[in-house]
Amino acid sequence: MTKRKTLNSQIFRQCLLMITAVMLFVPFVFAQPPTTTQPPAKKKNQDAQPANKEETSPEEEQVLRVDTTQIVLNAIVTDAFDHHVSGLKAEHFRLLEDHAPQKIVSFGMEQVPFVAAILLDLSGSMGNKMSLARSACARFASGIRVGDSIAIYGFSGFKVKLMQDFTEVRDVDPIIWDTDPKDETPLYDAVVTASEALGKRAEQRRAILLISDGADTRSKATFDDAIRAASMANVMIYAVDMSEAAFGRGPAKDSGSQILKDFSLKTGGRFFPSPGGSKLRDAFEEAVDELRNQYTLVYESTNDKQDGKWRAIELTTKNPALKVRTRQGYYAAKPAKK
Repeated sequence: MTKRKTLNSQIFRQCLLMITAVMLFVPFVFAQPPTTTQPPAKKKNQDAQPANKEETSPEEEQVLRVDTTQIVLNAIVTDAFDHHVSGLKAEHFRLLEDHAPQKIVSFGMEQVPFVAAILLDLSGSMGNKMSLARSACARFASGIRVGDSIAIYGFSGFKVKLMQDFTEVRDVDPIIWDTDPKDETPLYDAVVTASEALGKRAEQRRAILLISDGADTRSKATFDDAIRAASMANVMIYAVDMSEAAFGRGPAKDSGSQILKDFSLKTGGRFFPSPGGSKLRDAFEEAVDELRNQYTLVYESTNDKQDGKWRAIELTTKNPALKVRTRQGYYAAKPAKK
């Protein structure tokens, strides 16, 4: 009997020691902070990095989204006096893709913040137009509202530089005023770079403000490449004409001016023929207002081919007196690689 009591006492003490050890060890384990890896902070005035071709680029990701989910359109509706028209419903619109009727599966209109990238042409062809270009950049930035975000890129030579990262601050970085124009013009590369950056943003309303003379002389990308990148990221391009024609010094049909018009037309943005003055200020105010007040329509394409081809979109209202601006199309998914 005595031996049994002694054995039980030893077992009890051993169990008590084990429980005490566990209670001391558990808090130590759970007190250890998780190990995290922070992404490197972006620096101002750094060269924008092109997409890694070995990985899925933002453009390819956008194409995949088009293929596996739905097509999203941001649309602006105005009357004969260019006033915004609100209160419309899905049944008031007609939507065609390559002339085939499409069904709108989601529809809405609400005032939400937008994100924009300002592309400032710093090439030698801008010359004595830089003062107006910088002023246009600052004027647009000063008009953004709470919740809106902008970034500023400069482009010249072989480089597209991030001069000011995305921020809600309405002031432009002082470096904008200290940069002199030089070298050639990688305009299309700049549009591709900004579109890829905007495509990674969470905001559904995205825009590029392009301040340039429209003359590309250096890009690796083509005009079609730039349009593809903008359409994949669902970006509207607003272009300020800094061509010689805008200043009355060149031919009426300036090729640079036409390129800027084409960017605006194909992406559903706007073309500003006035490079400065009160007209440009008023136009910027309208642009900020319309970026916040858009209809958002979603549809599933009836064309399920994965041919990588351009699909033309036509969006109108049943009221012929109203005008609708939206992107003119998108690129379908390409066949899967074997």
